[in-house]
Amino acid sequence: MEFYKYQGTGNDFVMVDNRSGEWDGLSIANIQKLCDRRFGIGADGLIKINAAENVDFEVDYYNSDGSKSFCGNGARCSVAFAHFLSIFKNNKTVFTAIDGLHEAEINGNIVKLKMGDVTTITNDGEDSVLDTGSPHYIKYVEDIANFNVFAEGNSIRNSENYKEKGINVNFVENISDDEIFVRTYERGVEDETFSCGTGVTASALTFLKKSNLTSIKVKTLGGDLKVYAEKDGETFRQIWLEGPAKQVFTGKVDLL
Repeated sequence: MEFYKYQGTGNDFVMVDNRSGEWDGLSIANIQKLCDRRFGIGADGLIKINAAENVDFEVDYYNSDGSKSFCGNGARCSVAFAHFLSIFKNNKTVFTAIDGLHEAEINGNIVKLKMGDVTTITNDGEDSVLDTGSPHYIKYVEDIANFNVFAEGNSIRNSENYKEKGINVNFVENISDDEIFVRTYERGVEDETFSCGTGVTASALTFLKKSNLTSIKVKTLGGDLKVYAEKDGETFRQIWLEGPAKQVFTGKVDLL
C-alpha cells in the first residue's frame, strides 16, 4: 500500500488515497498495525481520502486503535493532502467527514478549517464539556508544563460519566490576554498527543465565551494554532481552526 505521512502541529497521520476504493476493506487490525510506532509506520491516526458526490472528497478518519471520530488536525492534513493530489485546484475546498460538511482554505502549508457551530457548553463542576465534532472535557490548570496530563486525563476519560463512550480531556492554562496553552489526552489514542485540533477549538471557545475577543492564539506541544469564532447569544458560529499541515514522507508498506 502506498501511503503518505502528514503532521499538523505534531499530531501525525498515515494518509491513503482511496478514491478508487482499493482500501475499503482495510481492517481495524491493519489500522492498528500501521499506526503502531514500533511495528508499523507510527501515527496518532489513519486517514483515507475517499471519492464523494457533490463535494471534493471525503475524510475517513480512524484513531490509532481503529475507532472512528472527527479530527480537526487530521482534517487540516487531509486538505493539504487533497491539494497535493490536485483534487481541488484553487485554494478553497468543501469536503465531508463523519460530522458533516466542512469548508477549508490552504495557503502554502497553512490550512484554515471551518468547524461546525457549537450551541451548547455544559458545566461539570468547575469544568466544561462541549462537542466540536468530537466530545471534549476542558479543565483550567496552572503550571501546565509540569502537569501530569496522562494520569489526570486517563482518570477523567475513564470516570463513571465518560468511560462508556469516552471523552477527550484538555488541560488549559491562560498564558496571556489572547493566548492559551492546551495539552490533550485523546480517547482512541489513550495517551497525550502533541496537539488536538478539536480540543484546541473546544478549549478556545471556553475562553472566548468569557471574553470580547473573536480570535485567540493557542500553544500546543507541537506548535501554534489560531481559533476564530463569532458569538451569537450562547451559540458560536463561523468557527475556524488555522495552522500548519505538512507532508513528512511517503512510502510503501506491506500489510501482511
